[in-house]
Amino acid sequence: MAPVAVVTGGSGGVGRAVVRELSDRGFDVAILARGEAGLAGAVQDVEDRGRRALACAADVSDWDQVDAAASRIETELGSIDVWVNNAMTTVFSWSWDIEPDEFRRATEVTYLGVVHGTLASLARMRPRDHGRIVNVGSALAHLGIPLQAPYCGAKFAVRGFTESVRAELIQEGSGVVLSEVHLPAINTPQFDWCCAKLGNQPQPVEPIYPPEVAARAIVDAAFDGRRTGVLGSWNRGIVWATRLVPGVAAHFAAESAVDGQQTEDPIDPDRPANLWEPVDRERDHGAQGRFSDIANGVLTPAFLRSVPDTLRQLVAAARESASWRAGRGERSAELRRTVLTGDGGDGRSGSYH
Repeated sequence: MAPVAVVTGGSGGVGRAVVRELSDRGFDVAILARGEAGLAGAVQDVEDRGRRALACAADVSDWDQVDAAASRIETELGSIDVWVNNAMTTVFSWSWDIEPDEFRRATEVTYLGVVHGTLASLARMRPRDHGRIVNVGSALAHLGIPLQAPYCGAKFAVRGFTESVRAELIQEGSGVVLSEVHLPAINTPQFDWCCAKLGNQPQPVEPIYPPEVAARAIVDAAFDGRRTGVLGSWNRGIVWATRLVPGVAAHFAAESAVDGQQTEDPIDPDRPANLWEPVDRERDHGAQGRFSDIANGVLTPAFLRSVPDTLRQLVAAARESASWRAGRGERSAELRRTVLTGDGGDGRSGSYH
């Protein structure tokens, strides 16, 4: 019997590339996703590689659907050896333009989907004292950027959840290994199908990588059991910056990420969005997005040409952060005076309230 792997969100993008990579490495693969055409395409990819495949139509935000899918997989394919939690959705927008139910939905899929997948796999792996779980994180689990509040919030939550459960498994002495791989910007179809409330077409922030690079890192983590990893040298630098100089990192994100996440092309007001319904129900979108010509990591000519501007933005961010810190004492004193006197500084008592 071949080993069995499960991939959530495996019908498109990074998940689809992971499905192919796992089957190339000898796994039978079950795919959890919502879109019929995407699921069928993923099944075909696995079978073309000589492995067994199982399509499970499921919404990962629904625990009952995920648990039922896990039971079906173990009945039809066998005991689950590897589970990859990859499903996500988001809203590209200023946070104040996002409806509360849109925030909730993005969080339920991107965060609770990981929780549900982890719990479903643990329920089957812990009694056997065997198995590997890989949660797909993001560099944006370390640095929040504009226009990505739902995604960043969910990925920060995934990071905390993963670290907590990993500690519990260590304390238990469990043979189940939980890993997390933090991805950089990836060329996937999500930029054409995630909900967007912008004037222009959204895009990944350069440097951009092909989904196959991400898939190899994720499957490698399943094999070697690394605790966590950040893919991409530029993104490793960003993550370290958030630890060493968080103020500079925040100002850099504010300076660079708004224009960096939008092309010059106006967004189609009638574009489909997968927030509530799948967009790969009738057409298989595969793994690659529309940015293949600039998706070669830090070696992409366009990214290399942008380095001088990036360095200028970093210098400006450092200056702005220093200026903000320098004025912090003055602002604190003003706030204390306002609270104590009820004078908001404009002569009107209590104007601060």
